Amino acid sequence: MINVTLRQMRYFEALAQHRHFGRAAEACAVSQPALSVQIKELEEVLGVQLVERAARQVRLTSFGEDLADRVRGILRSVDELGELARASREGLAGRLRLGVIPTIAPYLLPAIVGSLTRQYPEADIRVRETVTPKLLEELGEGRLDTAIVALPVSEPSFEEVALFSEDFVLVRPGEDSGKPVPGPDGLREMRLLLLEEGHCFRDQALSFCNMQSAAPRELLDGSSLSTLVQMVSAGIGVTLIPEMAVPVETRSAVVSVARFGDPQPSRTIGMIWRRSNPLARQLMQVASVVQDTAKDLRHRLAAQA
Repeated sequence: MINVTLRQMRYFEALAQHRHFGRAAEACAVSQPALSVQIKELEEVLGVQLVERAARQVRLTSFGEDLADRVRGILRSVDELGELARASREGLAGRLRLGVIPTIAPYLLPAIVGSLTRQYPEADIRVRETVTPKLLEELGEGRLDTAIVALPVSEPSFEEVALFSEDFVLVRPGEDSGKPVPGPDGLREMRLLLLEEGHCFRDQALSFCNMQSAAPRELLDGSSLSTLVQMVSAGIGVTLIPEMAVPVETRSAVVSVARFGDPQPSRTIGMIWRRSNPLARQLMQVASVVQDTAKDLRHRLAAQA
């Protein structure tokens, strides 16, 4: 009988994910020698080499790649045992792994975490901020419980719950405040600053401007909304940002903010989770808390405008 431990599988899964012994050890909160010993013991138990050890990089062998896929499924099932136990209790307790996209996290996340902590004092909320494709991957692999993203994601294996909708606004240099607000055709003739590839907000802005197939005259990429707004303040171009970002991103920038005419560009924000997640009932409750928190925050921001 092959005696493989959960610890060995978790360490191997971390190594397969990070492809680096040091980063894998850090993710598992253990020393690198401890992780290396467990990987070596796993290879000895299975009687096959799992990794190719190089000076700066770790590569999985062919068998190692196959094993990594199987281990992810096993660990996901093991985690769901704990979720089943938590689902049998009222409320939410224990670890909640929450993903969120970068165009939401800085503006909404502090209020959401505060509300969830007050509502569920026994919950251990762990946040992961990254772009939508990465969140979907980690959610599907069981490394996240739920995520706050722009809808739709159109993944049959995920439950989608809409929370709220918000408009996009135009950010221009301060001296442009009196000029007419351009429509999609006008934006295509301007130097448009957008988030870099991988951000769903970029795709939504391009869709509004009808730029899916036609390249704009001048288009520059930025790594964050803050970078884009500061570039606008410097007179480099114009950009679109979501409403919730306006108070934070424009407070230290010499820019003007304008609304588009109808139909205004907008997005729907929602929560998603695996349909197979035993915590579905609790996650629906979490979605309600997030929705109420977002509503209160948006009302406060509107009153300050």
